[in-house]
Amino acid sequence: MNQQNQKIQNPETQVPKTPQMNDRDFVNDMLTTEKYITDAYSTALNEASNQAIYQDVASIFQETQNCQRDLYNLMFKNGWYSLEKAEQQKIQQAYQQFSGYTNQFPIH
Repeated sequence: MNQQNQKIQNPETQVPKTPQMNDRDFVNDMLTTEKYITDAYSTALNEASNQAIYQDVASIFQETQNCQRDLYNLMFKNGWYSLEKAEQQKIQQAYQQFSGYTNQFPIH
């Protein structure tokens, strides 16, 4: 079986194709926004020097990350988000390439 270009996707929930935003457009916009926000919170966490602020931002980050995951799941469930199926040979090659790197990490 040819695994190239195989997509993992649920059946697509149809939405009106009009100039106005539809449900898919709204959810996609929210997902994109949540991804952007979690990226910004991640940077803030990396640079926070005050522990109380760090804890507050970490809590908000987790809530935002959960929202992002829920929106991703909704998009995937409705067939509006697809993934490319990875070829087993490429997975094995990457594993072999990086499996010898363990001694380069500070924690073994």
